Amino acid sequence: MYEIVTAGGWLMLPIVLCSIAVIAISVERYWTLNPTKIAPKHQLGQVWTWIQNNELDSERLKQLRRSSALGRILAAGLGNSRHGRDVMRDSIEEAASQVIHDLERFLGPLGTIAAIAPLLGLLGTVIGMIKVFTSLNLQGAGNAAVLAGGISEALITTAAGLCVAIPAMIAHRFYVRRVDSLVVVMEQEAVKLVDALHNERRVDLKSS
Repeated sequence: MYEIVTAGGWLMLPIVLCSIAVIAISVERYWTLNPTKIAPKHQLGQVWTWIQNNELDSERLKQLRRSSALGRILAAGLGNSRHGRDVMRDSIEEAASQVIHDLERFLGPLGTIAAIAPLLGLLGTVIGMIKVFTSLNLQGAGNAAVLAGGISEALITTAAGLCVAIPAMIAHRFYVRRVDSLVVVMEQEAVKLVDALHNERRVDLKSS
């Protein structure tokens, strides 16, 4: 492996660093974007039980805010529920924007790596081919070792760039989709709470 990396030239260093970043981000996001941690299935039902039993106080709100991302959104809405539906929705939207920003952390760099890794490989290809044609110009076609070295460098960097870019693109798409799904779930739960508190329609929160 070391021989392959060194044969690819100095552009293999940023490609290797990109591969390490892809692995680190993928593992971190897989751990962080756990649906059971972000939006616990029965959290809304628990909150509604507190409301019905008059147990929702400042301490419960703090506990809810610390429990999960969904809890942060619900707590923001509940903290302003007495000021009317519109104020409550605005508070929920503001908290949701902060939560979504946290959920999307590192996805930008992951997408950037997926885009630039093939370009780094392509740059290595160009540099390798420049070496080949420079060798042909200076030494003619008789020095097979120099020609093989330039072509090898070009092919190695291209392959390495693609090997990094393809998993990075797959991971980026996967986590973007997961964030979108979590946002939809949290939005639905927040809407249920708003409608239930302001009695616009009958909402069953016990099953949430």
